[in-house]
Amino acid sequence: MTKQNRNSWIGIAAILAIGALIILAGSDGSTKVGSISVFAVCGISAYVINWVVFVPSNAAKTEHFFDLTGSITYLTLIVLALVLSGDLDARALIVAAMVVVWAARLGSFLFRRVRKDGRDGRFDQIKVDPLRFFMTWTLQGLWVLLTVACALAIITGGERQSIGWVAIVGIVVWIAGFAIEVVADQQKSAFKQDPTNEGRFITSGVWAWSRHPNYFGEITLWTGIAIIALPVLSGWRWATLTSPVFVVVLLTSVSGIPMLERRAEKRWGDDEAFQAYTRNTPVLVPRPPRR
Repeated sequence: MTKQNRNSWIGIAAILAIGALIILAGSDGSTKVGSISVFAVCGISAYVINWVVFVPSNAAKTEHFFDLTGSITYLTLIVLALVLSGDLDARALIVAAMVVVWAARLGSFLFRRVRKDGRDGRFDQIKVDPLRFFMTWTLQGLWVLLTVACALAIITGGERQSIGWVAIVGIVVWIAGFAIEVVADQQKSAFKQDPTNEGRFITSGVWAWSRHPNYFGEITLWTGIAIIALPVLSGWRWATLTSPVFVVVLLTSVSGIPMLERRAEKRWGDDEAFQAYTRNTPVLVPRPPRR
């Protein structure tokens, strides 16, 4: 076994172990279907869906359906949670609607983008290695499970409370994050569609305030859902608050910002305008542009 294969197997084992711990924690107090908790049904499904789509994707060596599968996984888990959980209240329905709207919007956006571009550069080296490719799909299963954990805790939990000021704060935070993400994506898409911007980097709109405003919006909206969950969490279900923490770590330290920053540096690192942009514009948290 090569070192790379050994590392991939270790990575897969770690991904499954983390997922198992979250499933166990989220199952504490969860509604049950038969002898298994609804939270566990959702958690296991997150992996299974991605493994099923991995098979034809690996055969075709394509990443075209990766992001779309992620969104379908979010939607499926929410539908499962709603159908299998009883006594749904306003908090559960509002959070479910939030995840559905976000997943449908982002999934269709990313799918159209990769279809138009023809490829996703993140997968150039990964999709030719079946084991690494499988690990990536497994990681997406964990990604979905961890990010949606707070929402699942709300929907599948047995404790119901009326909407209070904490939930209202969370809803406002989610709306702000969702709006920032949508505006950032639309502005960048419009920028790239303009032929005069070929080979240039965007510095206008919300991108003048942050180098990665879409990621800031992503972190903000999941934080909003975590806030909404606070009044109904108890026992081991508090562990689902790793949801926004996971999103922050993943986007700022693993596959989000570091990867894009390296690409940008490689492409425009010698450009004085780019150097000025990186000096004056924060990486993540928006700040009014310096005059």
